[in-house]
Amino acid sequence: MDQSSDGGTAASTSTRPYLIRALHDWCTDNGFTPYIAVHVDRFVQVPNEYVSNNEIVLNVGFDATSGLELGNEFIQFKARFGGVAREIVVPVDHVVAIYARENGQGMAFPAPSADAPSAPLSLAGSTSPVAAAVPSPPVRPPARGLRLAPGPAEPQDQPKAADPVTEPGPDDSGGPASGGGRPALKRVK
Repeated sequence: MDQSSDGGTAASTSTRPYLIRALHDWCTDNGFTPYIAVHVDRFVQVPNEYVSNNEIVLNVGFDATSGLELGNEFIQFKARFGGVAREIVVPVDHVVAIYARENGQGMAFPAPSADAPSAPLSLAGSTSPVAAAVPSPPVRPPARGLRLAPGPAEPQDQPKAADPVTEPGPDDSGGPASGGGRPALKRVK
């Protein structure tokens, strides 16, 4: 029997986009800031200067994004990085985690496999204003997968958060909230 990467049969759709939307709603309803960790390769359109170890962490809260679409195939939105508006396009199968910034609660997903076909190189013909994917960054396998509750021994393995809310604007309520350090993902059973 054929199995999809998320455990369903080949005929069924992936549960990943539904879980992402559910956790995004949960974060929003509880006043938390939803972050997604994304595996970056040539199919992902993000600011490459914020990518670390082929991974980027993005704030996908409504205060940090404009035109957020959490679709079944792609997550798309506009956000400002360093005051510059950027188009962000992430294939849903490249989302490796979604969690609340404030407490780290969320869910991790398997990274896309190198041999599995992924999103198309071009979004031509779609309703997206984005014409094509960004040229690929140097492809290196990630040093490690996303770790839940990392230990203090190797903090350099964590991806640097790219919080697009860097300057107030018409679609933002201000900058990042003050508080403690970076949250760690917690495994919830």
